[in-house]
Amino acid sequence: MNYAEVAVFVIYLLFMLGIGVYFFVKSKSAGGEKAYFLGGRKMGPFVTALSAGASDMSAWVLMGLPTSVYAAGLGKMWIAIGLLIGYTLSWIFEAKRLRNFSICANDSITVPQYLTNRFRSSSKLLQIMCAVVFLIAYTIYAASSIKACGTLFNKVIGLDTTLAMVIAAVVIVSYTFLGGFSAVCWTDFFQGLLILGAMLIAPIFAVSLVDFGEASKLSADYWNPMASWQDIVSGLGWGLGYFGMPHIIVRFMSLRSSKEIKKSGTVAVLWTTFILAFAAIIGIVGRLYLGESEEVVEGSLVFVQSSRTYHSSSRNDNRT
Repeated sequence: MNYAEVAVFVIYLLFMLGIGVYFFVKSKSAGGEKAYFLGGRKMGPFVTALSAGASDMSAWVLMGLPTSVYAAGLGKMWIAIGLLIGYTLSWIFEAKRLRNFSICANDSITVPQYLTNRFRSSSKLLQIMCAVVFLIAYTIYAASSIKACGTLFNKVIGLDTTLAMVIAAVVIVSYTFLGGFSAVCWTDFFQGLLILGAMLIAPIFAVSLVDFGEASKLSADYWNPMASWQDIVSGLGWGLGYFGMPHIIVRFMSLRSSKEIKKSGTVAVLWTTFILAFAAIIGIVGRLYLGESEEVVEGSLVFVQSSRTYHSSSRNDNRT
């Protein structure tokens, strides 16, 4: 176990908890339902932009997407293209309208509440249906994210996977309950900065170590993004979800001013473009550097394995 890496993780987790505690204390003087569930509609454009992106592109963009490109080739880049198109269109066509209409619809602070008020329904059936869909979909989504945390902690610092999952779940639930929506947005904001930094730095170091002669050993289909129409259709379809993902579109509702939609959307789309592009690059460079590995594919470890290998190689070169 690398104790320096353990210390970094501990500091990071304590910082996340600290954000929750900060907004818990702050909420006592400026509390209320709207403040807890929507940040009082006072979120700035940069926090809104990065939190919207990081809330969606967390573990899977570090582990799943790069490994998909690593294993199957450029055909999987259509996932990134589909996501970017869908995300961009949601900011262009949905963000401003949803923010303004949610205020007009009796100042709705959640998506189910907005839908009920928007269509003037006196029944709670629509809210119940939304709750059931959210419960099923996000139980699976949250479980996969927690599992990714366990795998990450296990491979990086050697912590038991189950214990790591428990710690991650406790930390996430704690700062969410303590600080509400504001704590979630601000933790996602800092996570977005960390993800961007990590995914920008890793490929830069990797390129200097890769033997590009290995590229000729891969099949032509690996380098052909048009090899499969199924990959194209499936990849583009990924972007459709952005118009209804509650954990993202609720960020549109939380912006302090509709005039800041354009600025926030620009930052969000640029951040997402960099993240998705470098996720694909990490997959390709990882394949050239690590070769084909079943262990990497099964654990979605191309980013983790590549980063650790690059670090070890650089350290050995410096010693030499």
